[in-house]
Amino acid sequence: MIADLFKPQNRFKPKAKPAKGARRWSARWRAIDWKPQLRRVAVIGILAASLTGLSLILDRPIRHLSIDGSFQRVSPGQVEQAAAPYLKAGFMSADLDGVQRAVEGIAWVDHARVQRRWPNSVHVTIVEQVAAARWGESGLLNARGELFVRAAMHVPPELPRLSGPEGSEGDVARRYLSAQGKMLEAGMRIAAVRMDERGAWEFDLDNGLTIRLGRSQVDERLDRFIRTASMVVSRRANEIAYVDMRYSNGFTIGWRTQAPDSGATPAAGAPAADSAPPMSARVQDSDVQD
Repeated sequence: MIADLFKPQNRFKPKAKPAKGARRWSARWRAIDWKPQLRRVAVIGILAASLTGLSLILDRPIRHLSIDGSFQRVSPGQVEQAAAPYLKAGFMSADLDGVQRAVEGIAWVDHARVQRRWPNSVHVTIVEQVAAARWGESGLLNARGELFVRAAMHVPPELPRLSGPEGSEGDVARRYLSAQGKMLEAGMRIAAVRMDERGAWEFDLDNGLTIRLGRSQVDERLDRFIRTASMVVSRRANEIAYVDMRYSNGFTIGWRTQAPDSGATPAAGAPAADSAPPMSARVQDSDVQD
């Protein structure tokens, strides 16, 4: 072993060559022209810094809030109070979408538009809701059938009154809007529309007459009332309590007081009754189609 220590060493032994893959990547790395890449990075950095600096300069505190609208049911103070929490940021960083949502959350606001105005103000334009009908005792519906106030302090008495199960506001409003045009053309006006829990419909006219339409074929029955029954009842509308259109081949009339000739008046196509209550026409279950 001692002899091995004194053996001459070959200091010129060739080093291990790198793998082919490593040599190929090294060559590609050296072949890249880095100057254009570095120029691009520098330009991007300068632009980012410029934009950041510009936004800091422009993001000055908001000094003014201007409000535009009809203000029949909504006050400027309500709008200002709703928008204030979102305007504490700067001119550029203020959350305008948050302002819009907050303002549209006010009971009588239909929709709002929010804009920045140079150099340091925000402008809000509101459009108020228009009540098209009452819902129940004190709710209010717009023309789209949306319940926008559930308990109004003041309900205009001239509005038609609509009612129905929870969640049926849109269906009842569409039924009313569809029927009201037909009734106005026929010289009558709807004062109330009701849908009960079973889905049966009744219309009250402004002269106090009620039209019973049931659950099925509601549009067809209303059209039949306009074509036939309205001509019969128009001459004595003040004496009639209701017209029942749920018959397949006619209708019956219920009187407010006893009819002159008899206590009941089955109208055209309705089944004859041997005897009837004094205040209404008799309705046979077998003849009525709900």
